[in-house]
Amino acid sequence: MDTPMRRIDARSLRGLAHPLRMRILEALELDGPLTSTGLSARLGESTGTISWHLRLLAEHGYIEEEADRGTKRERWWRVPRGATVLNPADFRDDPETSGALKVYLEDLVERYYNRVRRYVAENWSGEWQHAAALSDWRDLKLTPEKLVALNEELQATIERYTGDSDEEGAMPVIVQLQSFPRRPA
Repeated sequence: MDTPMRRIDARSLRGLAHPLRMRILEALELDGPLTSTGLSARLGESTGTISWHLRLLAEHGYIEEEADRGTKRERWWRVPRGATVLNPADFRDDPETSGALKVYLEDLVERYYNRVRRYVAENWSGEWQHAAALSDWRDLKLTPEKLVALNEELQATIERYTGDSDEEGAMPVIVQLQSFPRRPA
């Protein structure tokens, strides 16, 4: 079964490229469906502000209402099944979206960094510390085509482990992968 995929276009990128909307989306992605009240408590924002941003995210298809849950006053929101894909090269020459792309990418990098900082600051058991990895590889020299192939192979490997696990002791795990060229000094 193929996983649905949604490509981010210029309009939806502008709809997402706001730090609070990105925090809302991340909360729903990581912890599942929530109401505006739940998100308000988690993110420290008013329910009115959260509700406004939820409507914008829904308008652009990033989230959807969980219709079979809640009441007219209490609406639950979730992230639709499937992957959302952004190709920064699609916006490279578009001055109208370059600002939104910069906001999106800078916020994304900051959230990735903060996830690792939280992990390092927390007190994990030796078993989890041994299982985790903070690694990098510096001796690769690849063409753009080979970097694409590497990223696709890594993604395919991760997808084999994706899904809910009923195993005892299983916890949510985040895999962050950054792969990019480096200019020599």
